[in-house]
Amino acid sequence: MSETTNQWLIAKGYDIGDLNLRGENGDTALMKATREGMYAVVEELIELGAEINAKNNDSNNALWFACFGNHYDLIDLLLTAKIDIDNQNDNGATVLMYAASAGKAEVVKVLLKYHPNLKLKNLDDYRALDFASNVEVLRILKNATNHDTR
Repeated sequence: MSETTNQWLIAKGYDIGDLNLRGENGDTALMKATREGMYAVVEELIELGAEINAKNNDSNNALWFACFGNHYDLIDLLLTAKIDIDNQNDNGATVLMYAASAGKAEVVKVLLKYHPNLKLKNLDDYRALDFASNVEVLRILKNATNHDTR
């Protein structure tokens, strides 16, 4: 483990002997590092075997934090490492639904490169397309839905 990652883990109160230890709100070190945009730490945690699909108390995985923070490089890193793009949280929402509702067109574009399930619905029976909060996101999702072969 690099000195940077080691120091970061200690500073944040995580146990270097248990990379999947849960902290505040059930967030693992991988989630916290992703939230903070710490690319090198996230990359090393993945290489060291941190559970990529761990979920916090709200059933969000690390991908949520990459999307919240507009950390495009981390979105790509996590999805390349096979994080579940279709993870649904306690409300049945996916990261694509979140990005659509927040009007994050660039996040939506990055997520679509990894072929999320556009037909998933949240607990209120809404799809990502239903959450589009601006014209650009609506256009992007309509285009993707029209080309979805599932």
